[in-house]
Amino acid sequence: MPDGLVIRSPDLAGVEVAWFSALCADDYEFLGVPDGRLRSSWDHCREIVLAAERHGFGNILLPSGFVPGQDTLVFAGGMAALTSRISLLVAVRCGEYHPPMLGRAIASLDHMLRGRLTINIISSDLPGTAMGSDERYDRSREVIEVLKQGWTQDRIAYRGRYYQFDLPADPVKPYQQGGGPLLYFGGTSEPARELCARYCDVFLMWPETEPLLAETMRDLARRAARFGRTIDFGLRIHVIVRETEREAKAAAERLVSKLDDAMGQQIKHRSQDSRSAGVLRQDALREAADCEGYIEPLIWSGIGRARSGCASAIVGDPDQVHGKLQRYIDMGMRAFILSGYPHRQECDLFARYVLPRLRTCKLAEAQGRVVPEPVTPLTTAVRK
Repeated sequence: MPDGLVIRSPDLAGVEVAWFSALCADDYEFLGVPDGRLRSSWDHCREIVLAAERHGFGNILLPSGFVPGQDTLVFAGGMAALTSRISLLVAVRCGEYHPPMLGRAIASLDHMLRGRLTINIISSDLPGTAMGSDERYDRSREVIEVLKQGWTQDRIAYRGRYYQFDLPADPVKPYQQGGGPLLYFGGTSEPARELCARYCDVFLMWPETEPLLAETMRDLARRAARFGRTIDFGLRIHVIVRETEREAKAAAERLVSKLDDAMGQQIKHRSQDSRSAGVLRQDALREAADCEGYIEPLIWSGIGRARSGCASAIVGDPDQVHGKLQRYIDMGMRAFILSGYPHRQECDLFARYVLPRLRTCKLAEAQGRVVPEPVTPLTTAVRK
């Protein structure tokens, strides 16, 4: 690990490996070319999740966005009844829901999943609105504080700028113990880093060069230490793995072979966070890439031409992709959220070539959040 880096899970026996379900109109055979076969329907998104579970992925990100597709919480409720092993990483945009009712929805999902729930906290403008960065993160802080108060105390007694409540906490008690579901969070700006360091459990990074990733990890660890905390680190990145490096690079080139840059920009800016500090940083890395679009060996930035957020992929043969992931693990990363295009096919390929070579775990289980017989108002606690 980088010198001076302190993480929550230094001795973890494995890493959490998650896939991605394209709930938000983000699936293509050719990037930027809409394909009706890959629309974000219930059937298509469900099959990605079920395939990931069959393959042995430990978690799957369910993203959130105001585009044709699946509402994240509704979709998670449907998948709770159809899955038995995979965890769901449910994206929640702070401010979209009344916090106590959000807490109740999370508690319901956590019980339905028997602890297979993790939360991706998102702090972005809500559809049709604009708010300053400091205000957005201040609102997100209040949402998290309300949730945590409900998960750990008898009452939600909260007085903030955006929310004021005095309510019993029983309706929001989750299945998971020790503070509720793990909170995953990503963001580059100063208020984003402070929010994660103070409240969240896993800091998710987007693809960058290894030195930049190491620098970010040290910074977040120092910030968390100021609050008497430690956190873990994860990486959200795409993958393109084939039997040979030549085939993998050819697959990357094919993916963008029909991309019109104007259409790519249009697709990119559908996202609420397309002009965030993190996205601008991804754009800058792509502009500095080599003539083939690689920001460093194996890390190809072409996906960012038509995608906001995570903009690069590990491209290579099975040994190269596994080796790169192992380098990240040695740096101190304990979670990966992977994806590829089309998402179902790349899920199958990664599961065939790389996943069996990784020692895997679930962070929530490793950290004792999931216990055999939790006592909650929806399990065995005395009914009031």
